[in-house]
Amino acid sequence: MQVALIDAGGANLGSVHYALERLGAAVRLVRSAEALHGATRVVLPGVGAAGEGMRRLRAQGLVAPLRALQVPLLGICLGMQLLYEHSDEDHSDGLGLLPGRVRRLAGGPALRVPHMGWNTLDSVAASPLLAGIAAGSPAYFVHSYAAPVSAVCIASCTHGESFAALVQSGRVAGAQFHPERSSAVGARLLSNFLQWNPT
Repeated sequence: MQVALIDAGGANLGSVHYALERLGAAVRLVRSAEALHGATRVVLPGVGAAGEGMRRLRAQGLVAPLRALQVPLLGICLGMQLLYEHSDEDHSDGLGLLPGRVRRLAGGPALRVPHMGWNTLDSVAASPLLAGIAAGSPAYFVHSYAAPVSAVCIASCTHGESFAALVQSGRVAGAQFHPERSSAVGARLLSNFLQWNPT
C-alpha cells in the first residue's frame, strides 16, 4: 500500500505518518503533484486555518491533481474541511470535492469553542469505513469549524449542535476528528481506509 501524505503544513503530519506506518503502509510525504504518482491512497491532514491550507496546496500545485484523483482520498481535521466547496473561515474556497459549506461552531455559555477533547460518534449511514466502529465510540476532536450533517455524512457528533464527524462520497472521505489521536477507533478507521475499495 503506497500512501501519499500531503504536507499541508499541519502539526499533525508526523503523528499521522507514524499511525499509517504502524498499520503497514509505505508512506511518503508529498509537496508536489509529481510526488502523487504511483500512490494507491492519498491522505490530506491539516491543522490551522482554511485559507492558509488552500494557499499552501495552490503553491505546491496540488489543487488540480487532488481534484482529479482516481484513488481513495482521506482528509483529516482541516484536511476534511478543505474537501468542501467553501469555508466561512477566511471566506476561503475549498477543493469542491464535497458539496456544502463549512461553518464556525456556535458554542454557547457552557460550550467552549474550539471543541477540544473526546466525544462520541453517532452512526448516520452504513459504510465500509465504519466497519468495527460501534455507535457511541469515542474519538478525539480539536476544531472550531465543522461541516453540516448532509447526504455525504456517515457519522456525526454533537457539540451543542450536530456536525459531520466522518463523511464519504465516492472515493473521497474525511474525518473531522483526529484518528492518529483516537486510540483503537482511529486505528480502525485508518485500517478501514487502507483496505477500502470504493467503486
